[in-house]
Amino acid sequence: MKFGPVSLDQAAGTVLAHSIALPDGRLRKGKLLDADDLAALKDAGLQEVTVARLEPGDLPEDEAAAQIAAALAPDPAGAGLRLGPAATGRVNLHALGAGVLEVDAARINAANAIHPMITVATLPEWKRVVDGTMIATVKIISYAVPQSAVDEACAVGRDALRVHVPVEKTAALIQTGLGKLSGAKGEKALRTRLDRLGVELADSRDCAHDIDALTAQLDATDAEVIFILTGSATSDMYDIAPEAVRRAGGTVSHFGMPVDPGNLLFYGSLDQRPVIGLPGCARSPALNGADWVMERILCGIPVTPADIAGMGVGGLLMEIPTRPRPREG
Repeated sequence: MKFGPVSLDQAAGTVLAHSIALPDGRLRKGKLLDADDLAALKDAGLQEVTVARLEPGDLPEDEAAAQIAAALAPDPAGAGLRLGPAATGRVNLHALGAGVLEVDAARINAANAIHPMITVATLPEWKRVVDGTMIATVKIISYAVPQSAVDEACAVGRDALRVHVPVEKTAALIQTGLGKLSGAKGEKALRTRLDRLGVELADSRDCAHDIDALTAQLDATDAEVIFILTGSATSDMYDIAPEAVRRAGGTVSHFGMPVDPGNLLFYGSLDQRPVIGLPGCARSPALNGADWVMERILCGIPVTPADIAGMGVGGLLMEIPTRPRPREG
């Protein structure tokens, strides 16, 4: 593509680089100039105009953006995505429903490295989304790019985006050691989190803060996912809540995470159902580390200890004002 000023008698079929105000209206940047446009420019007293001229092998910006977007999600509906129309060199991709976004960062980075005029921007990986959330945008910066560059970007970026929808439908919450205190706050916060993903809190119960009582409640629920919120924070892999999961016949996969608030989370399974031991900060609606774990698990994304260890960068979240032991002061 060639860019720069040309005389009006050489501008037919070129792309207008800058919007121009005319007595009878305005010619918008990106317009393919025709004879009527050139006549209007001449009547306005202009002798030259800054344009982009496509060369053999160049692809116009809208076509280029559309091809790359289609490559990022070859089966949009199957990936939980909707591709918007191409305009001004841009195509936006939106989520079709609630879930979490999977991004193949290596493929996106590779596509962005092909040509400086080809850009793809996405939300962070595993971001929770809802119906209509814009999850990515493809933008061609210039008015055209070589078809060969577009082909290469499509090849390396293929199938890089997907929204995972919830696979679990019902959840249970077991709260321990409440005594005279109401568990309404923790239940309300969890219900709000589940509602965002269309998961029903079908079972909410409380018991004494001891292993036997909690074990009995774990045995009694048949929900697909079990959440435990203890009256006294879990402070060890062998504390009351993890031990109750084991006594009920389950396993505990991991305790602790480098996300604050949210350090005191544990998770495991019972009869192939996920079990998540929530940190005390989960009683607040504010974002905490438990959100990152539960959203993935509810959407069928395995969470490993290595995944947890990788959450530290960006894991310093906003402090919760009601926290019993704030970070400072």
